[in-house]
Amino acid sequence: MQRIYAWDSQANRKLRSLYQQCGIEWRYSVIPDYTRSITEWEFYPPTENLEPFPSLEQRIALYRKNAGPLSATAVSRCLEGKLKATQITHLITVTCTGVSAPGLDLELVDALGMPVTTFRTSINFMGCYAAVHALKLADVLIAADPRARVLIVCTELCTLHFQQEPTIDNMLSSLLFADGAAAVLMTSDEDPFEGVRLRGFYSEIIPKGKSEMTWDLSSTGFRMTLSHYVADLIKADFAGLVGRALEKNGMGQEEISHWCIHPGGKKILETIVRSLSLPHSHLDDSYEILKLYGNMSSPTILFVLQRMMARLEYGRPNRIFGAAFGPGLTMETFIAETN
Repeated sequence: MQRIYAWDSQANRKLRSLYQQCGIEWRYSVIPDYTRSITEWEFYPPTENLEPFPSLEQRIALYRKNAGPLSATAVSRCLEGKLKATQITHLITVTCTGVSAPGLDLELVDALGMPVTTFRTSINFMGCYAAVHALKLADVLIAADPRARVLIVCTELCTLHFQQEPTIDNMLSSLLFADGAAAVLMTSDEDPFEGVRLRGFYSEIIPKGKSEMTWDLSSTGFRMTLSHYVADLIKADFAGLVGRALEKNGMGQEEISHWCIHPGGKKILETIVRSLSLPHSHLDDSYEILKLYGNMSSPTILFVLQRMMARLEYGRPNRIFGAAFGPGLTMETFIAETN
């Protein structure tokens, strides 16, 4: 980023300040160039302005090379000690950073030896809230067939889409976003696996924010618009959204013991803490995932949920409120619990 965006000492100071304030210490990428000297670059041309800049075709080719193996690793960790891939009946793949046909769903069926009768569907271009949408879809599938065993795989390779123009949108997306994958197994109560039970969902669209967070295709990759006004929109609407989501499920805010919030950025988390009058510590899991991984788009809230579940005291009531945000501006929520 300094090589491409920082033309002078003032720009360098601004870039360093953004990094120091973002709350992120580590991020991961399938592109090795970001942590190598220019002589060792494999993806970007070793020129001053990265010309000829990688095309959309090159980026999608790299997605196809890396998304499958990364997803398969997440699936193996998810299913270990529970089920074999051959026992999965439904597969939902989620991504907004790559697309092809045959796609990630068919690649996973083949790589994992899943049945050729597996029900498959894909959720694309919904951004950071897409994992919650996938949970909602899986819940519907299981309600229709209690024998269903649904595997959700969220895989995003955000760093493929680095853009060279020094706009504030490009700087913010390059500062925040990272690569990652997460998998979730959802079954009915007939399966005796330890976990959390989904109680309900609620979502809203904020039409006035539809131009503040966008994700468009271009000849040089996908371009994100991420306005600094997003935090203001969330501040204005989030408390009301939470109230309506809880009311739909016959609950009050005081009944929520854990808050599973998508860490879209440090400013968004701080806004939510103030909006709900929560102690800062109530969002520790979100802050920690942001610190260790950055914003991976759709898998991120599942990383938060995994960290939270690993520290739950099972055998006592736990109620989790989850929320994620994405293009639209869309806010998706879920409520989960243990007994």
